[in-house]
Amino acid sequence: MIATYFKSDFLKNNNIKIDPKSTKTKQKVNKVDKTIYTKFVEIQPIGYPFDFNLMEDDLEINDIVLFEEYAREQWLGLTVKEGAFLFDQKIIPDYGFKILTAKPNDSVISENTIIKLVEKKIKTKKQVKSVKTNIKFDDIVGHENAKNKSKILMKYIEDPEKFGQWAPKNILFYGLPGTGKTMLAKAIANELEVPLYLIKATSLIGDHVGDGAKIHELFEKATKNSPSLIFIDEIDAIALHRSFQSLRGDVSEIVNALLTEMDGIFENKAVITIGATNNLNSLDYAVRSRFEEELEFKLPTDEERLAILESHLRTYPLESNLNLKELVKITKDMSGRDIKEKILKTALHHAIIKDKNIVDMQDVEYAMKQSKIVKSEVKGMYE
Repeated sequence: MIATYFKSDFLKNNNIKIDPKSTKTKQKVNKVDKTIYTKFVEIQPIGYPFDFNLMEDDLEINDIVLFEEYAREQWLGLTVKEGAFLFDQKIIPDYGFKILTAKPNDSVISENTIIKLVEKKIKTKKQVKSVKTNIKFDDIVGHENAKNKSKILMKYIEDPEKFGQWAPKNILFYGLPGTGKTMLAKAIANELEVPLYLIKATSLIGDHVGDGAKIHELFEKATKNSPSLIFIDEIDAIALHRSFQSLRGDVSEIVNALLTEMDGIFENKAVITIGATNNLNSLDYAVRSRFEEELEFKLPTDEERLAILESHLRTYPLESNLNLKELVKITKDMSGRDIKEKILKTALHHAIIKDKNIVDMQDVEYAMKQSKIVKSEVKGMYE
């Protein structure tokens, strides 16, 4: 008679054959020991270690949050290493999950461990790519404090070991939009000849919650290609003060991931993080306190606006007959970006539309109207 095997019996008879190197027995957490606990682990469902016609390798998860609680509870105290495996021993005994990422590696799962499940069908992640630029320090007008800080960064990149615990790590750029925060970050990366990973914080927010895995992936990529520079623009989108919780939604996962990376829990040697915000006072204090220095980007002075105008006009595709002294007055309280985009570019396009070969102050007057600048605010424009 042919014996009939059921799934539970088969699993019990074969559990002892699982490679002991791929799983760990539970350990009691000793409060006084030096156990390294897992902050984040990413796993991928693989299937069963053997083939049996009553078993299906496909796994359907109805609730990711509940799965994380379920997984954390049963794997509490287990040691995780990248490339090793975890096996379910409850509802779907001996179903295997491969450990793709463990932060830190060779650490123990705790009650605070974040467990991220990657679908089996996903074979590759969306790659984090560095940004190349040809912007130089000479292209940046003003912002001397930020430029001086970049000199420290340059010294650090040249010899990271020399700085040790005094290494520059986290810097915050703040100021009105268009004042050159992103532009300077690009210039620093170009001058230092290091990869620049430029990301907008809003891209880290999912439909419901922030994705901490994206932060870990970003820093992992930057570390592998260090020395490197990470620039997180609009950081207030994910790090708003807790009093604005209703506005930002539940992004605690990504904030915790960011704090973990900025604290240097993982060794991100020669990786410099620059955050940028237009709303300094709206930042969560926990995030803001991680920045060693806050550099303000102010609106350009009269002398700086003149330098900005002269720099842009050197690349003008048409000749210009403009009163720079009056242009400096007109552009008061405007950012460098607004001077270029709202005044000079609009005036140039108006001249081209009119089939003119020279851009003059009448084209500038048109640009002023389009930019909602009241003429009475600028006296003696044509004097």
